Amino acid sequence: RNSTRQLTSQLVGSKNKDDAPHELESQFVLRLPTEYASTVRCIAQSSSMNLKDRLTIELHADGRHGIVRVDRVPLACKLVDLPCILESLKTVDKKTFYKTADVCQMLVCTLDGDLYPPLEEPTGTVDPKKKKDKDKDKKFVWNHGITCPLKNTRKRRFRKTAKKKYIESPDVEKEVKRLLSTDAEAVSVRWEVIAEDETKEADNHGSLANLDSSPGTSGHKMGHGSSAQRDELREIFNDISSSSDDEEDEGDLRHEDEDLNIMDMEEDLVRQLQDKLNESSDVMEYQMQIDGVKAKLKETRARKKQQEDLIMKVENQALKNRFQALLNEIIHQEEREMEQVTLSEEDWKGYFKTASVYDLLFGYEL
Repeated sequence: RNSTRQLTSQLVGSKNKDDAPHELESQFVLRLPTEYASTVRCIAQSSSMNLKDRLTIELHADGRHGIVRVDRVPLACKLVDLPCILESLKTVDKKTFYKTADVCQMLVCTLDGDLYPPLEEPTGTVDPKKKKDKDKDKKFVWNHGITCPLKNTRKRRFRKTAKKKYIESPDVEKEVKRLLSTDAEAVSVRWEVIAEDETKEADNHGSLANLDSSPGTSGHKMGHGSSAQRDELREIFNDISSSSDDEEDEGDLRHEDEDLNIMDMEEDLVRQLQDKLNESSDVMEYQMQIDGVKAKLKETRARKKQQEDLIMKVENQALKNRFQALLNEIIHQEEREMEQVTLSEEDWKGYFKTASVYDLLFGYEL
C-alpha cells in the first residue's frame, strides 16, 4: 500500500522591508513505498537540520525520470501529471486554512524501477517534437487520483474531447493565389461551378424539353383538323359544280356567260384554298420557331439569375470580376434573343394581316 506525503519548499523571508517580496510556493506530491514513507514522515515532523543529507531528489535531463534517495537508499521515480489540479491548504490553529499552491504533478517512487532508463531516439521520418509530445501524452499521464475512490477517474469521469483538425490558413491562401495566377496566365480556362440548385436546373431543362416537344404535337392535331376541313370544302365545291352543270343542261343561253364567270371564280377559289392549305405548314414552322426562341430566352434568363446569385455569394474580388464578365455575356445573349422574338412576332402578325381577307370570306381559322 502506498502512502502520500506532500513536501513544501518555502523561502524564509527576512523581516527587513528592503528585502525582495516572498515568492509563491512550488509544490508537488511525493508518493513513496510504505516503509520509506514512514521514514520521510518522521524526518519532516522532527524538523532536523540534516534533512538534505537524509532525503535527496535528482531528476534526469528529460525532466520526467529521476532518483530519490532516502537514507542513501536509491529509488527510481517518475514525474506524472495528475488528472486535475489539487489545491494545497495550510493551517496553524487547525481552524483557519490558507491556500498556498496548486498541485498538478506527482513524483511516484518504486523499488523495482530502472534508476537510469535508456533514452529513446526518434526513428524513421517521424518528427522528434511530435514524437515527444505523443510520448508525454501516453506515458506521463496519471489516470488515478490520490485517494482510493478516485481510481481510474480519468476514464470514468472525464469526457473524451474531440480532436479538431486545424488547417493553416496561410497555406490555403497561398494555394488559391497560385491557382488564380495560373488562370490569369493561361490561354483558355475551363471551370465548373457546382451549386446547390442543380436539381432545380435539371427540372428547368426538363420543362424546356416539354416545351420543345409541344409544338410538334399541336401541329399533328391541327394537321388532322385541316385535312377534315379540306374534304368538307371539296364536297361543297363539288356540289356547286354539279348545280352549275344542271343549269347548263337547261339550255338557258342568257345565263351562259354568267355560268362561265362562276366557274372561273370557283376555280380561283379552289386554287386559293389549296394555297392556304399549303401555307398551313408554313404557319406551323413559324409557330415552332417562335416557341424555340422563347424557350431559349427562358433558359438564358434562368442562367442569368443563377449567375447573379453566385456573384452575391462569392467574396474573392478576382473571381467576382470573372463571374461578372460571364454575366455580361449572358445579358447580351438575352438582348439578342429578345430582339429575335420581337421580329418573329412581327412577321407572324404581318402574315395574319394578309390572311384576314380569306378568313372574312370563309370564316376558316388556321
